[in-house]
Amino acid sequence: MNTPYIRYLLCFILRVEAILMVPCLLMAAVLRNTNVAAAFGITMALLLPLSLLGGKRPARSAGFYAREGFVTVGLGWVLVSLLGALPFYISGEIGGFISALFESVSGFTTTGATVLAAGESLTQPLILWRSISHYAGGLGVLVFLLAVVPMAESAGGGSLYLLRAESTGPQVSKLLPKMRDSAKVLYTIYIALTLVMIVLLLLGGVTVFDSVNLAMSTAATGGFAPQSHSVGGYGVYVQAVIGVFMVLFGVNFNVFYLVMIRQFRKAFFNEELRVYLGIMAVSVALIAVNLVRTMDMAFGPAVGHSAFQVAAIMTSTGFAAVDYNLWPEFSKVILMVLMIVGACAGSTGGGVKAARILILVKSARQSLMRALRPRQVNRVRISGTAVEGETVGGVLGYMTLYALVAALSFLLVSLDGFTMETNLSAVLACINNTGPGFEAVGPMSSYAGFSPLSKLVLSMNMLVGRLEIFPILLLFTPGVWNRSS
Repeated sequence: MNTPYIRYLLCFILRVEAILMVPCLLMAAVLRNTNVAAAFGITMALLLPLSLLGGKRPARSAGFYAREGFVTVGLGWVLVSLLGALPFYISGEIGGFISALFESVSGFTTTGATVLAAGESLTQPLILWRSISHYAGGLGVLVFLLAVVPMAESAGGGSLYLLRAESTGPQVSKLLPKMRDSAKVLYTIYIALTLVMIVLLLLGGVTVFDSVNLAMSTAATGGFAPQSHSVGGYGVYVQAVIGVFMVLFGVNFNVFYLVMIRQFRKAFFNEELRVYLGIMAVSVALIAVNLVRTMDMAFGPAVGHSAFQVAAIMTSTGFAAVDYNLWPEFSKVILMVLMIVGACAGSTGGGVKAARILILVKSARQSLMRALRPRQVNRVRISGTAVEGETVGGVLGYMTLYALVAALSFLLVSLDGFTMETNLSAVLACINNTGPGFEAVGPMSSYAGFSPLSKLVLSMNMLVGRLEIFPILLLFTPGVWNRSS
């Protein structure tokens, strides 16, 4: 275990977290909110000394491999969440450290679930902190670190192991030969799209503060809104802008890179992209018809509402323009299924990912064909490229662990006595990083009623979902810490 390098990277992450709090501290000072300013000041005063414990970057004394990558990512996200909760807790705007931790984890994992009761809101500096935590967690804290810290592609290819441990999807590859250059390209796309969205929101009459916060939340597919009513109080234009960008940020960033280098045909015929958009289009049509037939809703509003909520749920953003908790059961079931399916691999969206669904379906079809023709060799192919058997096996292993974690969490959360729909949707909304669920945790409600134990379980679900299970579960595996491993 390359402990010195892991410690150095973890301390660097804490340094970055302290820097991210600077705008919130300045805003609190300008608004003369001494209580919140003190909360950020105390947190930063704790973060900075801790960040110095890593010292200078150590000389390469050992390799940096998959184990070190998973441990660094898992511990890094736990640390930033724990320390990111302090401003909420110290300021007293969220009572109890467990609730503050839930809000912090929800921010960094881009889940958007909140413990604030309906109508409650935070002061502006803390609203900004939630949005900044979203934005930092969108592409990943470690991906940002790769963009700014020269790891020299050494230490056993450590940068690639960090990216694999934190990025989403069944396969992770570099856009460019150097990992640092790949990370820079990802952040260039991320920031450019965010800036375009801010401009479009400003043109729609949204205030600067709301525009920045909405753009950061949408870019990260997080869902924390600056207003307590989510996005329901904004006009049709603003909701349309948000809807379009939710869909865009749910697309694999590799597709944007292909467009950048003018490989339009390859981008357009990306199979995962077509599945992602196809599922979205079919879901919008089914829900719109269901709303027209069962709720006597006019066709135009039915399509508009269904399109926005399908985009919000499938991309795991979790914004709500209407209270879809009041929709017919058929529509709600579709939304719950979309919650599981999620966005594309390599995006900021959550869920299982369209790529895994595609691999599972093709693998099942292959198994059927093998039963008919045992000697015929068929390989799973995505966009014309054969998928390695190791990747298919990894998808099956991921889905098994996903089901086991979800089932155990559902059992533990059920101790609180809420209905089955509330408990199941809460677990699915957290493990898929969607945010709001149904019934007691619907879009107009919150997670405030859950016990501290359930909040801890759901917080773990959010971390497990954002890091795609392995980095968190491996922290509890004794073999990972064994020196001889």
